[in-house]
Amino acid sequence: MKKFLITASALLLTTAAYAQNMDPQELAARVGIDQNLGSQLPMDLQFVDETGETVRLGDYFTDRPVILSLVYYECPMLCGVSTEGLISNLRILGLDPGHDFQIVTVSIDATESHEIAAGKKIEYLARLGRTDQAVADGWHTLTGDQAAIDELAEVVGFRYVYDEIADEYAHGAAIMVATPDGELSRYYYGIEYPARDLRLGLVEASNGAIGTLVDQVKLLCYRYDPVSGKYGFAIWAALRTAGVLTVLMLFGFIGLSLRRERVEPEALAGGAK
Repeated sequence: MKKFLITASALLLTTAAYAQNMDPQELAARVGIDQNLGSQLPMDLQFVDETGETVRLGDYFTDRPVILSLVYYECPMLCGVSTEGLISNLRILGLDPGHDFQIVTVSIDATESHEIAAGKKIEYLARLGRTDQAVADGWHTLTGDQAAIDELAEVVGFRYVYDEIADEYAHGAAIMVATPDGELSRYYYGIEYPARDLRLGLVEASNGAIGTLVDQVKLLCYRYDPVSGKYGFAIWAALRTAGVLTVLMLFGFIGLSLRRERVEPEALAGGAK
């Protein structure tokens, strides 16, 4: 299965304190996000939700796609920025967590408690500006033991390291979209996740179960680029090819017309003899 390393620009977003304590080449080798598109998430992995209850990852996969993010709640910089990027685009997405999809946020720090996760969930929902229970039920903040975290991180390709000196994690920034049956279908890198691309990814992952007819038409016109993590204009190549063929046909028609203009006078002259 193909794997795509996180882009250099996103890698620069890793925890600055750790970067100061490690050689850049070593940092690049140990920290990043590999695209494991098509991989099956381990649905039986157990975590603890924000209420302190033990849950299975598969509990959040029913008939809707899932946005998955790996963070640590007390991150001093990158996690908060990337989550804010997600929230700002959720506001204009036109689809709602709890109704159209689920959000599952998992801490990579096994020492973080469910109380910390609960506080972060309250903060996320407040920043989202939504107070209805359905939306609250659609965003889940989980913690877990190291074995479960490591297994999930390995499957999704989330490579990170802990710096004991700085007491921080070095990691990249991305969110993943998974299908209702837990297959990784889309990766979005960085700290901004454009609402159009995220919406198309969710609609596509749902196999048309959410979204509108307009979304389905857009999916015919746009194609997901796994390298950039964005949707591009899929018919651009076809239009470009059609344009080249049109030009060639035009030149052919002009050439044929010029040939006829030369041949006809010669034929007339031969007939006159």
